[in-house]
Amino acid sequence: MSNTKTKEELLNKIVEHIDITSFDATPIIESMQKMSFTARDLGRASEIYKKMLLDKDCTIFLSIAGSTSAGGCMDLYSTLVENNMVDAIIATGASIVDMDFFEALGFKHYQGQSDIDDRELRGLYIDRIYDTYINEEELQACDKTIKAIADALDPRPYSSREFIQEMGRYLTKNAKKKGSLIQTCFEKNVPIFCPAFTDSSAGFGLVIHQTERPDNHMSIDSVKDFRELTDVKLKGKDSGVFMIGGGVPKNFIQDTVVCAELLGHEVPMHKYAIQITVADPRDGACSSSTLKEACSWGKVDVTYEQMVFAEATSVLPLMCSYAYHSGAWKNRPAREWSKIF
Repeated sequence: MSNTKTKEELLNKIVEHIDITSFDATPIIESMQKMSFTARDLGRASEIYKKMLLDKDCTIFLSIAGSTSAGGCMDLYSTLVENNMVDAIIATGASIVDMDFFEALGFKHYQGQSDIDDRELRGLYIDRIYDTYINEEELQACDKTIKAIADALDPRPYSSREFIQEMGRYLTKNAKKKGSLIQTCFEKNVPIFCPAFTDSSAGFGLVIHQTERPDNHMSIDSVKDFRELTDVKLKGKDSGVFMIGGGVPKNFIQDTVVCAELLGHEVPMHKYAIQITVADPRDGACSSSTLKEACSWGKVDVTYEQMVFAEATSVLPLMCSYAYHSGAWKNRPAREWSKIF
């Protein structure tokens, strides 16, 4: 489909992020629990998440892969953290930097269309995520902000958690949009881990930082990420995993159980597990195995596990609205796992 519009005309309809506190999905979820197919899977997954919240000994890990933040779920994740419904986050660098930090700096994602000439978009410096547009010039401003944060740090290896904490500190003074996931986690002492942190806008900023300072620069240590995340699992003991998509974040949080065992500690497998994905298990992957398969690796118990094969933006708001309006989180203490480091 040919495009004859200007950049300003294409970037004119802002993606608005859903507010799970503004509607109560309880009747929908309760009705779905009596249905079949994906509806019943979603109903059971919602009940498992509620069980996690009610389990006083359970640390809840949220893993995020894919583009749900750009697609309208950004405020949803912040609401979970703000209300002690999540205790630690493992995410792709894109979810945290290109989407959340990007909007915290005052930039926006825009509704677009998928059937457009991408060569014309490139000519206008517009990046596309399916039917969502991003201004490439604003992404480059995000890259430069990451570089500025890195320039101000002592030259040494940092875990992504440490660096994202510095991003949160930066936002407390400079954010144009309040309530971002990074800033909320910083203020609530909820750690964010991005094991593939440089696979994002951060990567460009850090490359520029290191190029300009070849003998005096900071770096990201993904092994330190793994060790720190395993420390949270060791301290938290009983745990639940709530996984959006799969990939590296899903692998890292599941592997903490195996890592703890190799370090000589006895820790239980993740007691609860939910994954929302459209990935297919028949190629041996499913964005890093089905949950039942993960049990064979000693990662996930299968008593309370549920796969939901659906595009996440279509079901995540219902599940999280149900959990929020259930009130199961109201007496749940903040774990503040960032304080152990």
